[in-house]
Amino acid sequence: MNHHIHDPHAADEAARFWEDLYSGRDKLWRGAPNPLLAETADRLTPGRALDLGCGEGGDAVWLAVWGWQVTAVDIAPTALERTARHAAEAGVADRVTTERHDLAATFPAGTFDLVSAQYFETPFALPRADVLRRAAHALTPGGILLVVDHGSVRPWAWNSDPDTRFPSPEDIHDELALDPAGWTAERLARPVREATGPDGQTAAVTDTVVAVRRLG
Repeated sequence: MNHHIHDPHAADEAARFWEDLYSGRDKLWRGAPNPLLAETADRLTPGRALDLGCGEGGDAVWLAVWGWQVTAVDIAPTALERTARHAAEAGVADRVTTERHDLAATFPAGTFDLVSAQYFETPFALPRADVLRRAAHALTPGGILLVVDHGSVRPWAWNSDPDTRFPSPEDIHDELALDPAGWTAERLARPVREATGPDGQTAAVTDTVVAVRRLG
């Protein structure tokens, strides 16, 4: 396992970047839930969910509407404020708790039946595998960790680079280094779907999906 030394200067830079990204626009995302999360959650009994990098709360609010008790985490205060506001507007403020974390340094307390990491990617140094491994350890027996990453370039992405290399689902799963006696891979896939960008653009995109279930 890699041991990461937390760099507070890098964390401050990341926090400023994400806060500026959200505060610089009235709305960054469309507010709809990520489809692969919805597809996964539809097969589960609602319980406690953790949304890593919740953004403006589209996933967290959708989960809460469908009966989940959600802890929504982000590093940007504006993102968390919008999540809380959207939860109140949807009538589920009592089922969505927002927490600010630099996940390289701190992690929400408790255990969860579902941990969602939707496009949990950053241009800054982050011990991502360590964070996701910690998330896997926070699952209840039978709980699911769902990781969905970009598997192709989105034409509207702020960091679009045609030469970007996208890790395979197997790469991501292997980086977690989970004991097969305690966790099993439920899905490793690269589905293609029609996606809509923040300004209404559409394109066929590939996602990279890793779903891991805790045994017990």
